[in-house]
Amino acid sequence: MSILTWIIFGAVVGIVANMIDPRPSKGGLLGAIVLGIIGAIIGGFLGSLLLGIEVTGFNLSSLFVAVGGALLVLFVRRAF
Repeated sequence: MSILTWIIFGAVVGIVANMIDPRPSKGGLLGAIVLGIIGAIIGGFLGSLLLGIEVTGFNLSSLFVAVGGALLVLFVRRAF
């Protein structure tokens, strides 16, 4: 995926993860984009390692894996 696609995908994933998470997240749109991109990277790594599912673009499986990674990032960030 290109940089622009990662930014758009990250924004979508970050916004969805912030909507699922019960606590409001600070950081606005830029924070959502960063959260989504980091979540997609971590979710893609763990998804490919454990389940054989990778983040390959704008599709449903990539969205689920990336949102799961973003929620994991939110959980770990709040734990520390």
